Amino acid sequence: MNKIKNSLSFVVLFFATVLITFFVGLMLIPKAERISSPDKQSKQAENRMEILRISAVGDSLTEGIGDTTHTGGYVPLLQTDLSERYPIDVVQVDNHGKSGDRSDQILKRIKKNEEMQESIKKADVILLTVGGNDLMKVIQTKIFDKLSLKTFTKPRVKYQKQLEELYDEIRSLNPTAPIYQLGIYNPFYKNFSEIEEMQEIVDYWNEGSKEFVEGQKNAYFVPINDEIYNGLPDIEVTKDSGSKDKKGKSQSSQDLINNLISEEDSFHPNNLGYQIIANAFRAKMESTKKEWLHNK
Repeated sequence: MNKIKNSLSFVVLFFATVLITFFVGLMLIPKAERISSPDKQSKQAENRMEILRISAVGDSLTEGIGDTTHTGGYVPLLQTDLSERYPIDVVQVDNHGKSGDRSDQILKRIKKNEEMQESIKKADVILLTVGGNDLMKVIQTKIFDKLSLKTFTKPRVKYQKQLEELYDEIRSLNPTAPIYQLGIYNPFYKNFSEIEEMQEIVDYWNEGSKEFVEGQKNAYFVPINDEIYNGLPDIEVTKDSGSKDKKGKSQSSQDLINNLISEEDSFHPNNLGYQIIANAFRAKMESTKKEWLHNK
């Protein structure tokens, strides 16, 4: 009888020891954290923007004349670039470009076109291409005169006043969105590099635009002439033979064509030229992203 009692006592003590050890172990061993996929972690960490609304307003450079894909020149290129680079769910772009428009004509379109007005009102970013046709109008009136900077002084002042009216209208619709205005370029440099006055005039016109834009609140000038006027640096232009490649071999007149300009009209950018413009816009937007990249 004593043996049975001793055996029962041993069994009870054994199981009691096991249970105590088990519960102590539960309290001492830390709980394992849930394992989540890297994609889920990254999405949670990102401060995503639901939608970025861009209103592209301007002349033929916004319309995309010279773009053989006929999709809108720099506009879709920039749209894709922004979508891939930034945590934005949707990049929505409205293209309101019209070939041949001067600054005053762009202003008239905005005042008459309700669709443009709504686009500008809702925009987080406003892109503007303007000035090239204003300059060309002045050059056409001076076609029989010797080109000089003096003849462009008054026209530049007038152009700045027209820019002021254009910006006032845009700001009446949207007081806060950053405006990025593209400069103009000299499309004739490769074929008419001896006409130095043309390059000086383009620089002078761009200085007038930059001076005006920098005086505006939350507006940015995007220079483009240096990136386009001489094409890609595959061919080095010389005064003697017209051109030589990097190995010093003479080139034909065909090689003098700007490889960033459309061969159809020798004036507007080609597909690669529009990529250069898209890159310029994106670089300026990148340096000022605090103005437009935010969580909504």
